Amino acid sequence: MSYFSELNQAVGEPLPDWKPRPLPQRVTLRGRTCYLEPLTLDHAEALFAAYQLFPDDGHWTWLPREPDKTIEDYKRWVESVITINDPLLFTVIDNKTDQPVGTLSLMHIDPENVTIEVGHVHYSPLLEKTIMATEAQWLLMNYAFETLGYRRYEWKCNSCNEPSRKAALRLGFL
Repeated sequence: MSYFSELNQAVGEPLPDWKPRPLPQRVTLRGRTCYLEPLTLDHAEALFAAYQLFPDDGHWTWLPREPDKTIEDYKRWVESVITINDPLLFTVIDNKTDQPVGTLSLMHIDPENVTIEVGHVHYSPLLEKTIMATEAQWLLMNYAFETLGYRRYEWKCNSCNEPSRKAALRLGFL
């Protein structure tokens, strides 16, 4: 059934008992090829090693910080973000190897306006362009929509970030 505004514009269903949505929690989200769990210091060494598989630092270009040169630097960064609630960082763990292969986060969380964004997506070569990468995104989307009840899930990227743009389009973002 269609609902219309007083200006005869199509709008969503009325929400007479609407309440702000809950904030995302540090939960584990299980899938067929991978699972997501909140980033912890225990993930740092494997993630740092996975990112070292890239031939250069080009994968850092659109991330909000510079690459870490040492494991100690990376561990310090992980320690600085693991208690933050926005962004709330998750580690992508390969079900076959039980090893961390990348990270992504929920961020710009707005429970009043039921919007949430995926960001800080940092996939290693072990995760890029795999079914597991798609499932990791789906697990986070499903959590936001089905579990938490958010109505808008946003993906933003730099217009020059061609890999992110292609991934967003493949996943149905316009």
